[in-house]
Amino acid sequence: MRAMILAAGLGTRMRPLTLNTPKPLLKIADKPMIQHHIERLRHAGFTELVINHAWLGEQIEAVLGDGSELGVDIRYSAETEPLETAGGIVKALPLLSPDGKSPFAVINGDVFCDYPFEQLPCTLDGLAHLVLVANPDHNPNGDFVLGDGRVLPDGASAYTFSGISVLSPQLFVNVTAGEKAPLAPLLRSAIAQGAVSGEYYDGYWVDVGTPQRLQEVDQLVKERLTHGV
Repeated sequence: MRAMILAAGLGTRMRPLTLNTPKPLLKIADKPMIQHHIERLRHAGFTELVINHAWLGEQIEAVLGDGSELGVDIRYSAETEPLETAGGIVKALPLLSPDGKSPFAVINGDVFCDYPFEQLPCTLDGLAHLVLVANPDHNPNGDFVLGDGRVLPDGASAYTFSGISVLSPQLFVNVTAGEKAPLAPLLRSAIAQGAVSGEYYDGYWVDVGTPQRLQEVDQLVKERLTHGV
């Protein structure tokens, strides 16, 4: 199974840090944020990766190259302007699922976590599988409800979507290549059809969306490395 790291965002919440540096290259423990993802994906057995980019994307390609130095094969999907999540995935579909049938993993480039990527399912019972986490302060109401391994259209309480998923190409049949399209409406439609499975992960996860959170994660990871955790 191939994996895609979403890295095409403008990083507006990270300014001024992202005025001259794309957000995926901001460093955590002296290493580009996106490199942490790549190394953990490789450790989990993902060696064929796709990375989309837009804002200052040439810097990402210059730093990561073809991925050989990191033990992976990286293909890039360049966007002249951000196509939003679903639009970016559709543009990259020929690289992610050459047969148009095989599912693929997707990871938001601006989250930091210790989720074991080898735990992701290689096959789907439906159109998608989502990893959900506890609601952070900035998303107190959550995104999706989980029950008995399925993501439900409603329920007593909702969890936050981690930005980690396995998706089927069939989820995107109504999205035209090149158009801007968000992912959430597609997921909600599939959830209404009972076609989305899910799991709850209670490990470390942060949406690294602001300079303050970047600093907090950087400090924590450095402390863990210092203590050999």
